Amino acid sequence: MKRVVQFLICFLIVASTHAQVVLPEREQARVVDEMLEERFNTVLPSLMERTGIDMWVIISREYNEDPVLRTMLPSTWLSARRTTMIVFYHDVKKKSIEKLAIARYNVGESIKASWDMNKFPDQWDALMDIIVSRNPQKIGLNISDDYGHADGLDHTHYDMFMKKLPSAFKFKVISAEPLAVGWLETRTEKEMQIYPKLVSITHDIIAEGFSNKVITPGFTTTDDLVWWFRQKLTSLGLVTWFHPSVAIQRSDSTSFEHLRSFSNRPKDDIVQPGDLLHVDFGITYLRLNTDCQQHAYVLKPGETDAPASIKKAFANSNRLQDILTSNFITGRTGNEILLSSIKQAKSEGITPSIYTHPLGFNGHAAGPTIGMWDMQQGVPGSGDYKLYPKTAYSIELNSSTFIPEWKKDIRIMLEEDGYFDGSGFRYIGGRQEKLHIIKY
Repeated sequence: MKRVVQFLICFLIVASTHAQVVLPEREQARVVDEMLEERFNTVLPSLMERTGIDMWVIISREYNEDPVLRTMLPSTWLSARRTTMIVFYHDVKKKSIEKLAIARYNVGESIKASWDMNKFPDQWDALMDIIVSRNPQKIGLNISDDYGHADGLDHTHYDMFMKKLPSAFKFKVISAEPLAVGWLETRTEKEMQIYPKLVSITHDIIAEGFSNKVITPGFTTTDDLVWWFRQKLTSLGLVTWFHPSVAIQRSDSTSFEHLRSFSNRPKDDIVQPGDLLHVDFGITYLRLNTDCQQHAYVLKPGETDAPASIKKAFANSNRLQDILTSNFITGRTGNEILLSSIKQAKSEGITPSIYTHPLGFNGHAAGPTIGMWDMQQGVPGSGDYKLYPKTAYSIELNSSTFIPEWKKDIRIMLEEDGYFDGSGFRYIGGRQEKLHIIKY
């Protein structure tokens, strides 16, 4: 794995300021598979011990994949096969993990085929034999009220499982939510060696998009920019997990409205001198995701920098980021972090709105939800989940500041990706601390 990571880092660094370089498909597959093996060998055992779930059963049908299962498939499996059944068994006495596939073939290198079709022609009978012979104390299934990520067992398979399961084991069935969420949210050392490069690619694309290379004031529209970002990704062999958005705030009578900025914005808004631009953009690469929001200012004739009032507004949102991340303490819930941060921000004269989320295998990932833009008093369920070390987050928020020249408030909406290691928080690839400047 060390050789592959070194190759990946060198491959990306060679591009210098053109960090928008991706590995060939074959190398990507190798990196994904080696990172997956690391996860099975390090993340899975510690989580099964932490949660006390000694058997985790994952069942998924081809083209209707459980979100957790998708993260466990080898790189060359683009979907599950027929009905895919996987069992992880933690033998507490032996301190060992069995990784079993009730299938005709291995699932990657770690999960071994464990179905004797001569003895058990019925796949479900083979699964039940594994359960009965191991006699687990807790059988975790992917069913969850609070996380779609951990609710991947479909109704049909749940009914079939419970029908086949011997009566003596039915009381042992529980939700595997803490195990599933822990698996999805925990980042490994090797993933965190690679993650900065994903963020660098994202930042470089934003910097190029928010430049005179792409924008001609008085001509370029916000929709032109949106499709430039999409096309840029395609040309680099990358994909995104959401359609980008570009919005404008300017000196007019329009007040900030969250839904308008993110979903009902005008498509043909022409970029003009004096505009404050905003982009929401992210990529998917090597099964990991980024999620970033940044701002640019378009100079008016005679200007050499953004107005001091707008730079002050930007600084307020940077300060709000600092307040939020300083409240990242192991064991605190998302709601506790949210409410502490809002209280502190208001005491410093900042008007905050915080809607931060975990990041990793999904853009909006599993873990503690730290506010939603329309739920600033806390989020029941996912907001009650605790903060754990070795987890990544998209620090998403905004602050409102009055701009005297415009005679109205503006919102500086920032989003940057970061990592919590248990002792503190750090931005994975830095953060925007000054506006991109576009010349007229």
